[in-house]
Amino acid sequence: MALKRGLSSVRVLSNRSSGSRLPIAILVFFSVLAPLVFFVGRGLYISDQNSIQSDFSKQNVDWRERLALQSIKNLFTKEVVDVVTTSTADLGPLNLDSFRKGNLSASWKVVGVETSVQDNAISKSNQKATDLKQETSQDKEGKFLDDDHSHDTPAKILRRQLRDDRREKRATELVKQDEKVTVKLENAAIERSKAVDSAVLGKYNLWRRENENVNSDSTVRLMRDQIIMSKVYVSIAKSKNKLDLQQELQIRLKEIQQALGESTADSGLPHSASEKIKEMGKVLSKAREQLFDCKLVTGKLRAMLQTSEEQVRRLKKQSMFLSQLAAKTIPYSIHCLSLRLTIQYYLLPQEKRKFPRSENLENPNLYHYALFSDNVLAASVVVNSTIMNAKDPSKHVFHLVTNKLNFGAMNMWFLLNPPGKATIHVENVDEFKWLNSSYSPVLRQLETASMKEYYFKADHPTVSGSSNLKYRNPKYLSMLNHLRFYLPQVYPKLDKILFLDDDIVVQKDLTGLWSVDLHGKVNGAVETCGQSFHRFDKYLNFSNHHISRNFDPNACGWAYGMNMFDLRVWKKKDITGIYHKWQNMNEDRALWKLGTLPPGLITFYGLTHPLEKSWHVLGLGYNPSVHKKEIEHAAVIHYNGNMKPWLDLAMTKYRPYWTKYVKYDHYYLRSCNLSE
Repeated sequence: MALKRGLSSVRVLSNRSSGSRLPIAILVFFSVLAPLVFFVGRGLYISDQNSIQSDFSKQNVDWRERLALQSIKNLFTKEVVDVVTTSTADLGPLNLDSFRKGNLSASWKVVGVETSVQDNAISKSNQKATDLKQETSQDKEGKFLDDDHSHDTPAKILRRQLRDDRREKRATELVKQDEKVTVKLENAAIERSKAVDSAVLGKYNLWRRENENVNSDSTVRLMRDQIIMSKVYVSIAKSKNKLDLQQELQIRLKEIQQALGESTADSGLPHSASEKIKEMGKVLSKAREQLFDCKLVTGKLRAMLQTSEEQVRRLKKQSMFLSQLAAKTIPYSIHCLSLRLTIQYYLLPQEKRKFPRSENLENPNLYHYALFSDNVLAASVVVNSTIMNAKDPSKHVFHLVTNKLNFGAMNMWFLLNPPGKATIHVENVDEFKWLNSSYSPVLRQLETASMKEYYFKADHPTVSGSSNLKYRNPKYLSMLNHLRFYLPQVYPKLDKILFLDDDIVVQKDLTGLWSVDLHGKVNGAVETCGQSFHRFDKYLNFSNHHISRNFDPNACGWAYGMNMFDLRVWKKKDITGIYHKWQNMNEDRALWKLGTLPPGLITFYGLTHPLEKSWHVLGLGYNPSVHKKEIEHAAVIHYNGNMKPWLDLAMTKYRPYWTKYVKYDHYYLRSCNLSE
């Protein structure tokens, strides 16, 4: 019974469990399988729709392609169409408008233009394609190309070859551009390196200018400062009876002076200098602690400064004296030349001492020059440069006047070296009997005791104006320098004459000066008032009422050296009389110092016509900054100043303009050691 009950209970349970499984299965079906079936069915439906649309669009595209091909066939040849088809396969569809506009590259235009060129290109392309195919078939380890071009048409191969050529050309251009950029960078680096003065030890970067050691002599300056302060403390220690400290300072002072020596930069200092500086620093610190008094130190430094300034003034005066002495001293070689020529001249018979063409000396239709000089070599350069640059030398006449000391030498030089077809005549100023002290105020003044004292006792403290050494040049004692105020008396039959100094060089033909209209003025000259210090107040004493009442202090000055004088107007205006009047008034040198320019400014005041500056360029004897173009474009260049071109004082960069007209191969010049 018990067994039956158990079996019956089992059946009941199994029936109950089977009855509960059916709803669960139905629930699983609708929740999982039904959505799956739905989505699968929808995907199939969409795929069918896409395939239908694709077939429809493909039909439309096929229809458009046929229409495009028909249009292209009407426009282009078969070869061009093949190229279009090839490019379409490689690069995608092309725009037909680009063909209609003619925007084809060079590679497109090659195809179909010339049949012979095309055939050659196609044959070469086929050969390259064959070689490429053979190389591909023999590639190791089964390597193969990404695209198979073995069945490409000749047009396609040509197109690919042209495209590769363009790529190579573009790559070459980029490499060249890169090389140009590299060269520019290298050049910039080189220029930057030139801007760096020198490599200074301690720099962390040589190429950076801001890291240069500007104070290359900083150690030298420190040592000099220590010397100054030690001298101050030595004096104070002595006054305060600090003998031990004074002795110690003197010892260190002597050591550091020996270490400094003549050095002007740190590179010239000995290795022991740093130790000397340290020792001096210790002693100075000790002296400062014991002796420092601000007022006392300031007074000592002021006294030292005044002493130094006085020493500088004395040295400057001495330097000026020496430069003036060098300027007025005749070099030995020129003195030798003058002596040799003089001896040779007086050995000549009288009939051989005459110059040809003397009939031209008073011909007013020719071009006349006045040159007053006692320097044979300088006069030869003036004449030689004028003749060499003249268009017609036969129309030029040179009137030379010298003193009796150089009369023979001047004659002999031009007898040995005649100026071509030009006329030349040499005179002796000492033979002008009309030029005497009774007629010329300047001659009378030169003979006075006060003038002799001014010249020959210049160092005497009581002599007025003894500090101005410039005006003690012997040329002011010579009448050659003042003869320019007597031109109508020297050349009474001439109408116009060009006055030249002996320190000039002529670089162009000067005949154009005779055609310049002076507008009724006497003197044609180049003005020098480009700067304020070349005005009348520089040369004349405007504190004197005779000067201040008659002249403008801001009136423009002008230059002697190349002056065109109208002698007819000169005589009418009595220029020589005006000169005599003012020269008599200046007997005590109250109106101007010695010289010829101040009386010239007064005499020709209001009677000077300004010439173009290119006619006469000045400053080559004192100004190192005259521009090269200005010199080369000038008709006349003037070595006014102390640095004459025949002296060792001459500026090197200006000297070649003068030496090119010197005959250094001449026998007399070589015998007197005259050389460039």
